[in-house]
Amino acid sequence: MDTEKFKMGWLMVCFDLPVGTKKERKNATQFRKFLLDDGYDMIQFSVYARPCVTFARQETHLRRLELNVPPEGSVRALFVTRAQWERMYAIEGSPAEEIAPERIPEQLQFW
Repeated sequence: MDTEKFKMGWLMVCFDLPVGTKKERKNATQFRKFLLDDGYDMIQFSVYARPCVTFARQETHLRRLELNVPPEGSVRALFVTRAQWERMYAIEGSPAEEIAPERIPEQLQFW
């Protein structure tokens, strides 16, 4: 795979999890908490995304995701390049108003 194409972008996770029983609700809540603790931002209720500055970081977070997927439901992950993310058309409210998509956070450098 040509990893140069995937240098920087967003790892987006979309999911449908059952919440009919107390155990299922607990599993769904734990999964959402895992995503937030792992650096994801909630884009919509069942759509979370986190910035990944390298292809290796994307692979790391995919492995973590696989280890934390609930036993039932459907979870999908998609890598979106920074350029694709910045071309997103986000609409909010009524009347509809276009808003800017989230930005990749600035990196801290320690010397």
